[in-house]
Amino acid sequence: MKKYILLLLTFLAFANGNAQILDPIKWTTQIEKKSETNYVLTFNGVIEDGWHMYSQFTPDGGPLALEVIFKNQKGNFSLIGKAKESKTRTAYNDVFEVNETFFEKKVQIQQEISILNGKLSKIEADLNYQVCKEVCINQEKNFSFKLPAISKSVTEIVTVDTIKEKVIPAKPVKIEESKTPLEEVKTDASKPETQKGLWTIFFIAFLSGFAALLTPCVFPMIPMTVSFFTKQSKNKAAGVRNAIIYGISIIAIYVILGLLVTGIFGADALNALSTNVWFNLIFFILLVVFAVSFLGAFEIMLPNSWANKVDSQADRGGFIGILFMALALAIVSFSCTGPIVGTLLVEAASKGGIAPVVGMLGFSLALALPFMLFAMFPGWLNSLPKSGGWLNTVKVVLGFLELALAFKFLSNADLVLQLHLLEREVFLSIWIAIFGALAFYLFGKITLPHDSPLPHISVGRLCLGLVTLTFTIYMIPGLWGAPLKLINAFPPPMEYSESPLGLGRSGSSTSAEVLPEGAKLGPHQIVVFEDYDKGLAYAKTVNKPIMLDFTGYACVNCRKMENNVWSDKRILSILKNDVVLISLYVDDKRDLPKSEQFVSKSTGETIETVGDKWTDFMISKYKTNTQPLYVLTDLEGNSLNQEKPTISYVGVEEYETWLKIGISNFKK
Repeated sequence: MKKYILLLLTFLAFANGNAQILDPIKWTTQIEKKSETNYVLTFNGVIEDGWHMYSQFTPDGGPLALEVIFKNQKGNFSLIGKAKESKTRTAYNDVFEVNETFFEKKVQIQQEISILNGKLSKIEADLNYQVCKEVCINQEKNFSFKLPAISKSVTEIVTVDTIKEKVIPAKPVKIEESKTPLEEVKTDASKPETQKGLWTIFFIAFLSGFAALLTPCVFPMIPMTVSFFTKQSKNKAAGVRNAIIYGISIIAIYVILGLLVTGIFGADALNALSTNVWFNLIFFILLVVFAVSFLGAFEIMLPNSWANKVDSQADRGGFIGILFMALALAIVSFSCTGPIVGTLLVEAASKGGIAPVVGMLGFSLALALPFMLFAMFPGWLNSLPKSGGWLNTVKVVLGFLELALAFKFLSNADLVLQLHLLEREVFLSIWIAIFGALAFYLFGKITLPHDSPLPHISVGRLCLGLVTLTFTIYMIPGLWGAPLKLINAFPPPMEYSESPLGLGRSGSSTSAEVLPEGAKLGPHQIVVFEDYDKGLAYAKTVNKPIMLDFTGYACVNCRKMENNVWSDKRILSILKNDVVLISLYVDDKRDLPKSEQFVSKSTGETIETVGDKWTDFMISKYKTNTQPLYVLTDLEGNSLNQEKPTISYVGVEEYETWLKIGISNFKK
């Protein structure tokens, strides 16, 4: 019955000419028996040209990641590892500011299971995923795998309107990597954006390497090491050669560390782990520990026995001896370089792929270059500043920066959980306090345990203090709603705030007038309702037409419409003054009360969540399942644009014309 309903809806949509139910991926499944208890379940999908589907490893805060859900797992079977995927592409999404991972053309998902219940006859699974082109669709597909007889595999071919079964050998499908450009990404392909991200990591890591060089653990070792090479080498050429080998050894040690991190966790897993709540909390604690260490509370050191053993090997001479000298540098300087390296690896992990390797390459190159150059040109040593209290100042400044960065990871966890414990004002207050304290420290008003007496401050320290104080003052207006574009990627978004209108205005009469009951401030300070009934009631009191905005938290083209079209002053004026905006999120995962759950008359699916409810509303009334979708209605729910009842991803001119026609029809 369900298939006939879907066919009827599709027919009506085509007849209407304005909307249709889209299903861009056709799925087949197969099951392979590996042993008496173990099976491999495979989902094979063919994706229509121009569409793409997001992977499990697309990070939180971006598009909707794939979920593989087994409904009858408990007590019946266990999963062996995480579901494996065929080849994907990765591209930077400048709307969500994440590296999204996706499939094109074809997709294959494989999950191995182990049967616990010998009486089990079938395995029920759901795939929840998002597929996008110029619009996005959130799909939920249901599959049922029948457990096959020994040495045979079953393939079930599932389409929108039919289900067929046949027995074939289970052979994995070879998936080729697609080269089709994304339409959600502003570039023509992922490679330039990926390279741009890696170059950014390399540059930051390179600067961090120079910062590590100016710490008390590393800087004094430059003249000592150079002196060793000049004295031990038979001639200048040998000294230069040994210095180059020493520098390359330093680079190799840190690059191997990056390779180990990537190899142990996996390139994709790093990206997924870094967006996990618990890992963000662990990173926060780790960076706080690093920061406190840099501020002078204690030192993080590797066991002395490690340094002694490595140092003894350095006396062997030759290439092996030089290699162990480089390793000794890494171990002895760990109390200063360890926190920086740890922070870099955490940041690089959030990018996934080979970012940890690129980060360690940049860091080690900056660390190794001075040792090589001063060994080649020993006369330059005379121009080096003498060691002193300024080295500890560098270390303390790095400690303040580590502490500030730590709260970014705590903010990530808070945003994912939506606890509202670290909203924008709280985050900015913490950063204002941290950088304000740093400014006082640089001006000599605060001293820490390992600081030397400071009879006066240098010009360089004064200038850095002034820059820090300026930055601190710059952040203060953010408490009153200033956008703070210089650091916009760090604090929570404007909407994630105690006072969306700005500090001190939430309880004022102005705020009460602007925000009616049940409303909030949305993009560009537009008053928006997320509850249909409350929005309808308000529209009746002010006698304005309703604009339904079928959207999604993870819908990239919805954000692009808001950023590029809604921001236009002509559109913005209409949305603020002439309509009542009701945004309905189709990927809202909150469960409906049991009393409000129902079986859809349109699709036959059980409607369990708020997002399911709005998806069913969209399908049943407007015969489409894509986002963004905009509808102008009167106060009775009737469409105001007869020729084009709905509109989707369009430009400013077409959107404005559509809005004006609907509003004009409402006033007649």
